[in-house]
Amino acid sequence: MPGSSNETANQPMNKRYTHDVLVIGSGAAGASLALRLANNYRVAVLSKGPLRSGSTWYAQGGVAVVLDDEDSMESHVQDTLVAGGGLCHEDAVRFTVENGPTVINWLVEMGMDFTRDETGEFHLTREGGHSHRRILHTADATGKAVSTTLIEKLISHPNIEIFEDHIIVDLITQSDHNSRKLRCSGAYVLDRNHDHVCAFEARCVVLATGGASKVYLYTSSPDGATGDGIAAAWRKGCRIANMEFNQFHPTCLFHPQSRAFLLTEALRGEGAYLRLPNGERFMPRFHERAELAPRDIVARAIDHEMKRLGSDCVYLDITHKSPEFIASHFPTVMEECLQYGIDITRDQVPVVPAAHYTCGGVLTDLNGRTDLKNLYAIGETASTGLHGANRMASNSLLECLVFGWSAAEHIRQVIDTIPAPEQAQPWDESRVTHSDEDVVISHNWDELRRFMWDYVGIVRTGKRLERAEHRIKMLIREINEYYRNYKISRDLIELRNLALVAQLIIRSAQQRKESRGLHYTLDHPDLSPIAQDTILVPINYADQDIIVSRP
Repeated sequence: MPGSSNETANQPMNKRYTHDVLVIGSGAAGASLALRLANNYRVAVLSKGPLRSGSTWYAQGGVAVVLDDEDSMESHVQDTLVAGGGLCHEDAVRFTVENGPTVINWLVEMGMDFTRDETGEFHLTREGGHSHRRILHTADATGKAVSTTLIEKLISHPNIEIFEDHIIVDLITQSDHNSRKLRCSGAYVLDRNHDHVCAFEARCVVLATGGASKVYLYTSSPDGATGDGIAAAWRKGCRIANMEFNQFHPTCLFHPQSRAFLLTEALRGEGAYLRLPNGERFMPRFHERAELAPRDIVARAIDHEMKRLGSDCVYLDITHKSPEFIASHFPTVMEECLQYGIDITRDQVPVVPAAHYTCGGVLTDLNGRTDLKNLYAIGETASTGLHGANRMASNSLLECLVFGWSAAEHIRQVIDTIPAPEQAQPWDESRVTHSDEDVVISHNWDELRRFMWDYVGIVRTGKRLERAEHRIKMLIREINEYYRNYKISRDLIELRNLALVAQLIIRSAQQRKESRGLHYTLDHPDLSPIAQDTILVPINYADQDIIVSRP
């Protein structure tokens, strides 16, 4: 059943849509939640670009889930806690791990086809940080298979209305009559198909917009990873947690014509070695698990060796495996590398670290609730307590599916008690003009990502963070002035959000006076005996009603 709309004849910017649930994001988290609610409620799913443009589509590894008799829930929990550097919240870890088999069964019921072994059982691989084979996958393109499965169901469901090329500008709030606090009632959204801002109204709003890795110059994430949901939630008074923990994937293809293609963790899980330009293996010098060490250790080791040698890259080598094995397990990687003249059955692959995953985000509870009433955040947008100071490989798709389920269940319990939202104020563009200075956007975009890479990257210092803080304050002033005076575009929206997220990352990094997990600073190289989350509180936090607490 499609949502209703209302358009004023000569003012297309006043277009309104009304649904029961508004889901902003079409990846594994948003799509799975939408499908779980759509049998009973009218759901709108907004996608920033095409439905397949998000991070889920590009996930090569798999879903970490306990299915092997030799494995155990406790082992998965402990591996996650160790990888998280003492900052994981055990209740969130257990909740996610223990609900893994249930959400996998649901995904299989949706039509998901995972790779099976010769006996017909699911084939499980192993990745860094895991003590057992527990990575359920579809060859080396699991994310593509998950996306395809869920998108087919989204498109065919009569209660789901899909809006591609729609990007959130800001959340809509109104007074909650019961508490006289604020509640979320929708979002202002730029419709890029018609170049105007419209209002989407709903009883419940779900942020599933992904992470913010595009804040860095080199990233394996798609172009849409600009922290839109994190920035929108912060502007409306939601607390943000642990933004200093940005995971850098250790092995992205280093080639002048490649846009940082990711070389899946499973390559090392199946025996690939990391080598210096002279052919020497170096990971055994850094960790007892060598190439299977957690990602932060591998990324720092590569960064160290590159700086020590003045090298542009290191090399990933799986040539000691048979061509048949490589072709059957890693067809996507093999095909991509061949485009650049690299045959992974015979050649070592040049690799560098690249920003890959945002471990922090909007603070939530185990139901995905944020500090703003009727606003939920799930997937990479959220900080649930699962990842702590470092995300363990293939826990992210699992988190998307589990919290897509738990948030949907909570929405199902409360939505009938939530009144329909009042009509939102129309978006006012009467005092803005079309800019003839878009070079300002491109220049600021480039400067932001470069100084974040140089000053707030894999290895940090207090002086570098001070430089970054100084630059981001100046950039935000310029961007906000531009935003107030000119008609908005996708580039401007993303730049505004990235600048805010960069500021949150810098502030979080400055507050952590230790090295833990993905945050490594030369000024404080030791681990503090007390593990604490970094929680940033916006000045308008007092306007909120729901208080998300953590044990």
